[in-house]
Order: sequence, then structure tokens, then C-alpha cells
Amino acid sequence: MDNKKKILLLEDDTILAQTMVSLLEQENYDVTLVEDGEEVLDKTYDNKYDLYLFDINVPLLNGTNTLKLLREAQDTTPTFFITALRDTASILNGFDCGCDDYIKKPFDSDELLARIKAVMKRNNPVIKYKNITFDLFDNRLLLDEEEVSLGSVEKDVFALLIKNIGKTIDKSIFFDYMNKPSDAALRVLISKLKKVLNIDISNTKGVGYKLEKI
Repeated sequence: MDNKKKILLLEDDTILAQTMVSLLEQENYDVTLVEDGEEVLDKTYDNKYDLYLFDINVPLLNGTNTLKLLREAQDTTPTFFITALRDTASILNGFDCGCDDYIKKPFDSDELLARIKAVMKRNNPVIKYKNITFDLFDNRLLLDEEEVSLGSVEKDVFALLIKNIGKTIDKSIFFDYMNKPSDAALRVLISKLKKVLNIDISNTKGVGYKLEKI
């Protein structure tokens, strides 16, 4: 599993949608494009995203009603409305539905990217553990302020551990991040993290692993 941030884009204007997909993919985001609110509900049922970008006037289920349903289902994913609606009532309604930002069309690409980066950074903080600093947004891991070179899978596994300090994580969750998952491969991976980072990771046999509290 890679480390790209995942964006779900709801936009039924084909030309604008493709332009936005190209723009976001150039910034290394993983973009899923849908054209109506029903598709949003289908995609979010099986997938987790880092950000939603929703047009409002789309077929079947509009953007505001789609977001209402997601919020009622306790989905707190940051959401931007990107729409041609410019009146105050529409803007207020958007925020009432639970959006985090409201961007009017036509928009400036640099401004959009800056706002996306800001919200991604806010929701992917820097975590510190002993002499380790892990920037979850930039995916940079520092040991004694020196960057450590680890593979993407190793960083994904460490991210799971450091975000759940003191909690045992089922090995099946780790397997989701591995190219060729097995108990033996996971043991090797955990062993490498322990040696490279000098950290205490305990094993609950047959269950999983946890990063011990300081």
C-alpha cells in the first residue's frame, strides 16, 4: 500500500473533472472521480479517503445532501465544496452541512492546492516518540533529527504502531499494508524497525504487535 493521500472528487463537468484530476495527480494525490452523490456513498462504504472535494449541483443526490448523509453516519473526513453557487445562503448551507471549506468556481489552482495542503497537514500531525519524529503528512521519519531511510511498507507499519501506542494491533491489519503478507515476513519487518529505530515493540503471540508506551 502506498503513502499517497486519497481524495474523492465529486464533479460531473467532464472537462473540469479531468483538469482537476490531472492537477491533483501531479501533486501526488490518489484521486477517485465520481459524477453523482450515489457514487460517493458507494465509494465511501468500502474505502477511506483523506479529503472530499464535492461539487453541489450534481445528478441523483446533490453535494450538500450527500455530505449530510456522510456526517449523519459519523464520517468526519474533511470536505471542500467547489461550486459555482456564490450566494450567501448557499455558502451558509454548505457550512451547516458540515463542510470545512467553500471554494467558488472559477478557482485559482495554486489557492486550491494550498488549502488542500493545509487541511491535510492539520489532519496528519507530527508525532513524537522518544527521539523519533514522524511527520505523517510529508511521510518523513527522523531519528535524533536525522532522516531515516525506510521503505514505504516499513513506514506504513510504523505509522500504525506510533498512532496506536500501547495498543496491540492485529497482524491482519499489518498484512493489508504488505506486498506478500505472512507471519514470517511481518516478524522480519518488525525486527528491522526495532533495530533501526531502537524501539520496544512487543508481540502478543498469534495476535499482533504493539509499540510500548514510554
